[in-house]
Amino acid sequence: MNRNKPGLSMNTEIRSGLIFNTVIAVLVMVGVIVMIHSKANATGLTESGWANLKFYTVLSNIFAGVVALAQIIMYLKGRGYLKVLKLTSAAAVTLTFLVVAGFFGPLYGWIKLYKGSNLFFHLIVPLLCVIEFVFSGDDGKISLRDCVLASLSTLVYGSVYLINILINGKGVWPESNDWYGFLNWGFGMGMVIFAGIVAVNFGVACALRKLRRKRK
Repeated sequence: MNRNKPGLSMNTEIRSGLIFNTVIAVLVMVGVIVMIHSKANATGLTESGWANLKFYTVLSNIFAGVVALAQIIMYLKGRGYLKVLKLTSAAAVTLTFLVVAGFFGPLYGWIKLYKGSNLFFHLIVPLLCVIEFVFSGDDGKISLRDCVLASLSTLVYGSVYLINILINGKGVWPESNDWYGFLNWGFGMGMVIFAGIVAVNFGVACALRKLRRKRK
């Protein structure tokens, strides 16, 4: 940021922020529309239509779209940057990007996981959210506490996921309540996997915080 011309710099950042958030919101909307008209594919990581709302990927992307809309409203009202919400949404969709690229991709094949709405949810929107968070917004500092708060969404999702299995049972494929297959190695290992995912979410938030601080 050019400190000698704060007015010009702020206008430039707000303008770029409006563009990024508008694109993110529109692409999430397009992804949801494509998702509604989609059918389950062979990977087992998609369902037909609205049933996809059970997936963390879809929920995190919708959350990112809602936060983007909220940020647009804040900019238009002359308000500040929603730093914690933007960090939370960016970290969540980045987590989905990493899990798909590093875990599910080798298992099912990356091409299958970047089809239809998942092209937006697994790839395009996460990358845009990272770029927007790192390069847009004001100089508001991101604390380690903010990174902890950004991890709560994943903790809540994982808790609901496990509670649903405890109440309703694991079930049998394709009606399994363990749609990610994290309990295939037992409940104990499932808990370890979830704890690891929350830890990765926190690490992603910290990495985004560091990248944002560097660009300042």
